[in-house]
Amino acid sequence: MTARKPAHIEHPEASIDSEQLVGDFKALMADAEALIKATAGQEDGVIGSIRSKALETLSSAKENFSNAQGSLTDKAKVVAESADEFVHRNPWEAVGVAAGLGLLIGLFIRRR
Repeated sequence: MTARKPAHIEHPEASIDSEQLVGDFKALMADAEALIKATAGQEDGVIGSIRSKALETLSSAKENFSNAQGSLTDKAKVVAESADEFVHRNPWEAVGVAAGLGLLIGLFIRRR
């Protein structure tokens, strides 16, 4: 009888890249908000129209980013759970696939 592992499978490379991307996007949003606030006194003319358009775009981008982040997180969890269930149902097939992939990767590395 094997112990069941948690359904959450984490890949460090993917989480670092996505965390960095999220952090960069949030920093960009904060900088854009600071720039918009800095131009608050200039409501007339071209700067005023650009400022109002930037506020609308920033608001829309925040909402879209939040929705996409939640959706992608949910999809990643479903895929990880499915992979975990497959491995638990078919352990020897999973070992065979892993061994085959390891062999192929080894052959490609050896050719270099």
